[in-house]
Amino acid sequence: MIDLILWDIDGTLMDFKASEKKAIKAAFADFGIDITEEQTSLYSEINDKCWKMYERGEIERKDVFTRRFYELFKITNFSCDVEKLNEIYLTYLGEKYVLQDNSLQVVTSLKGKYRQYIVTNGHVKPQTMKITDSGLGDVVDGVFISDAVGCPKPEKGYFDYCFLKIGNVDLKKTMIIGDSLSSDMRGGNNAGIICCWYNPDGTENKTDVKIDYEIKSLSEVYDVLEKIK
Repeated sequence: MIDLILWDIDGTLMDFKASEKKAIKAAFADFGIDITEEQTSLYSEINDKCWKMYERGEIERKDVFTRRFYELFKITNFSCDVEKLNEIYLTYLGEKYVLQDNSLQVVTSLKGKYRQYIVTNGHVKPQTMKITDSGLGDVVDGVFISDAVGCPKPEKGYFDYCFLKIGNVDLKKTMIIGDSLSSDMRGGNNAGIICCWYNPDGTENKTDVKIDYEIKSLSEVYDVLEKIK
């Protein structure tokens, strides 16, 4: 029986792409730049690439926040203060969160039945803002943000830190639920816990990452938990 659930937030409990789109448009608008849909999609691709580089240890965390904009500027010929742009963008990212349809209801319904923690890569400021303002912070038992931990998912050290702080963790009774194969599921493999892949688009797993359960909607978590009993 599962005792501990680790929830990813961006792309799982929250629709990160929708939030990202709103935040990037608002941030550029503050600089008088009207970013197009195509340029917004390009930024999203670059941002995703930079975060995956960080997860693989190829770049430092701080480099993600500037590199993504410098790479975009090379293609679009935009020009503004990157450090200021990033600061404004992070604020908007925290404010313009978008919950997945029933995520708050699912987590709330499991409160008291399972220990629940949020495990997320990202910057402390926007992650804390949206977790607090969305109401998720009132439901879960705690939050671990890679920016504060000092290393990201999927590193084993990240999970070791979380487990130390949580206490009394049985790996066989611990499950991570997330959308990312490279951070959530690989991280779960590295930590030696049960992996539940949230895969609403039905993407094929072409990696060597081991998946124990796969769901297309968050409501299917109930069936998974029932199977593990």
